[in-house]
Amino acid sequence: MDTAKDRLLKIINEIPEQEVDKILDFAEYLKAKRDKRMSEDLTKASESSLDFWDNDIDDEVWNNV
Repeated sequence: MDTAKDRLLKIINEIPEQEVDKILDFAEYLKAKRDKRMSEDLTKASESSLDFWDNDIDDEVWNNV
């Protein structure tokens, strides 16, 4: 059975170049959207880990180092 990628590649190979540009634009849009979501997820993860260090006890210890 063909995968979705196989079917897409077959279609790309059969259509005129100007149609391929449209598919490329859409694929780049999807990639940018995924990359942005991944970046936002990493930012949220790093912010939540910073909360661990934001407390009065650790602040006082580090102030005296």
